[in-house]
Amino acid sequence: MDAFCYFQGGELYVKNMDVAAYHWAGAWSRHDPKRDRKLLLRRKELRKWQRAVKEKGITIVAVRLFIAENGYAKLVIALARGKKEYDKREALKKKDLQRALSNNDF
Repeated sequence: MDAFCYFQGGELYVKNMDVAAYHWAGAWSRHDPKRDRKLLLRRKELRKWQRAVKEKGITIVAVRLFIAENGYAKLVIALARGKKEYDKREALKKKDLQRALSNNDF
């Protein structure tokens, strides 16, 4: 899931979350699957998440999506820290090595 959350006007929205259209829905209920969606949180929760995001390199990501029988969707969100530059280089080296070993280039 490539979805992440951002604050706009004191409210939390999720971006890049793909919610597929319901197959049996009529033409009137079609929606854009990739549109930004507003998350409903209590004011206390919003302030907590906003304080956490102000730290540099921290973002809110969507971890899991549950759809209840009544049609409501529940999204599990978590804080994530981006990789440092040297971590990215290490990950690329490992990926290249793994690719070379799987292709038997050595």
